[in-house]
Amino acid sequence: MSIRRIALTSAAVTLAFTTLAQARPDTRAMTCQQTQALIQSHGSAVLTTGPNTYALYVRQYSNACDWSLIPAVGFVPTRDGQCLVHRCREPLYTPPG
Repeated sequence: MSIRRIALTSAAVTLAFTTLAQARPDTRAMTCQQTQALIQSHGSAVLTTGPNTYALYVRQYSNACDWSLIPAVGFVPTRDGQCLVHRCREPLYTPPG
């Protein structure tokens, strides 16, 4: 294989991965119903919520969170206002007594 062919292949692969990384759905461009449907259909989704923010959102009854986390209520901005979704968070625990 020539050096030129290897360089072109490497550039194409890099461009493909860069494009995929930027393809994260943006809640600000979707309605609340579309955002919730996306999360429900995939079980969980990493969504952009602002110019420099993103997070993992999950179904209410989901095993997508790590073992020490639980799905908790959160809100994201959508085209039609604020939308109720669930994020993985540490459970609130108050010791007895």
